[in-house]
Amino acid sequence: MAVDFSIIGKRLKEARNKKGLTQEQLVEKIGVSIAYLSKVETGKIHINLERLSQICNLLNISEGEILNGVSNSSEKYLNCEFNNILKKCSPTQQKLAYEILELILQNTTL
Repeated sequence: MAVDFSIIGKRLKEARNKKGLTQEQLVEKIGVSIAYLSKVETGKIHINLERLSQICNLLNISEGEILNGVSNSSEKYLNCEFNNILKKCSPTQQKLAYEILELILQNTTL
């Protein structure tokens, strides 16, 4: 599956705006040029994982949220992860997984 850097850039820009930072303020903190950040936010260049992690830490957002569009702690993330796993399973494996989850629910008191 190809990585869509324009979506990643859009999510970074949204996170930056949500944090109330201008491009100028963010580049001062990470030590890059405004041109670089602008190109990342528009998807014109690829961002490496180290720089992505640095920006995510400053914006207080997870890399998973930027890459996948959902927070690792959200219910939507887990639903997506379960669906991805189930898509890889045969019908027999899906039935087994379902039965195991049913047993867990029946025997768990949370």
